[in-house]
Amino acid sequence: MGPNLVRLGTRKQSGAQGDSFSAADLRHMKTCLRLARRGAGRTSPNPMVGSVVVRSGIVVGKGYHRAAGLPHAEVEALRQAGEKARGGALYVSLEPCNIFGRTPPCTDLILSCGVKEVVCAILDPNPRVNGKGMDVLRRGRVRVRVGLLQEEARRLNEAWFCYMERGRPFVTLKAAASWDGKIATRGRDRGWLTSEDSRRVVHRMRSEADAVLVGIGTVLNDDPLLTVRACRPKRHGFPMRVVLDSEARLPLSSRLALTAREVPVLVACTDAAAARRRSQLEAAGVETVALKAGAEGGVDLTSLLIYLAGREIVSVLLEGGASLNWSFLESGLVDKVCLFLAPLLLGGKEAPTVADGAGVGALTEAWRFARTEYRRVETDLLLTGWLH
Repeated sequence: MGPNLVRLGTRKQSGAQGDSFSAADLRHMKTCLRLARRGAGRTSPNPMVGSVVVRSGIVVGKGYHRAAGLPHAEVEALRQAGEKARGGALYVSLEPCNIFGRTPPCTDLILSCGVKEVVCAILDPNPRVNGKGMDVLRRGRVRVRVGLLQEEARRLNEAWFCYMERGRPFVTLKAAASWDGKIATRGRDRGWLTSEDSRRVVHRMRSEADAVLVGIGTVLNDDPLLTVRACRPKRHGFPMRVVLDSEARLPLSSRLALTAREVPVLVACTDAAAARRRSQLEAAGVETVALKAGAEGGVDLTSLLIYLAGREIVSVLLEGGASLNWSFLESGLVDKVCLFLAPLLLGGKEAPTVADGAGVGALTEAWRFARTEYRRVETDLLLTGWLH
């Protein structure tokens, strides 16, 4: 799947008129969502999906999508249920597919197993599937109900829905700051603002992202590695490390370049980058791509995200500095913000903030979060807000 899926439209995500759900239905769908979450960081570019098979009120099969290319959740659940699935009900957190992809259509197996009913949390936003999987089941005389825990199911696969509906990866801006909003001292001292536990959380976030994105300024100042270290990596070679570097200035001696053959590094530059410089990076194992330049000569951010979508990058963790954070916000390309607040004050007019740019002229122009969550991590506070 790629960026050609932009805004092709989806059916209304709600249950059919007259659909109703019982306490037992709710319990089984919650199980589906818990199962689906086990695939976090492994299923991309597919969504996370969980499924259970119930017959006579008893769960006879469970499954979840473990990784791209492996059987879908419904297949795992039905295989575990075996003959007990016949005449039973299948619960699934996302509409069963009706197409050949990395695996065969799930609808074919559902029909062959004699399932009488399918309860689905939400329709698949993929226009090749959207509602068509349900139609196939209805034509096969399977009762279908849609819309149970729909919002929870959408949040679970927020990156997948963004990828399908907007044709670009879901972007999470991650930053660590002092209580007064500074991300570094005025002298740009290297060092940790946040606690060790917070850093472990960040590594988990990386392990579930398809790409980690920084600007060349961050690389030159901090020489980051951007790999998953404080927790077990969920996929070999992921996340891809992406550097916005219009002139391909990434030093060959940087930790990114020196480890490029182990974990992928992509330098996104423009035509301003010298061919010789790009050749040197590529000889070191760093991939380069020249993209459209933006108004100020840097890489056009929309072009970058569309390019990454074409590479089946579904989610991006933005770990840039103040200027890059501002550019993404100003372009309307940030979907979620994760801000770690450390219990200290840095002060100073020259100390960088979370997003340094022109700033908004009035409160009515401010970015306001549609939903927020707050969590304590050791001595820090993790503030999470969704902009869409």
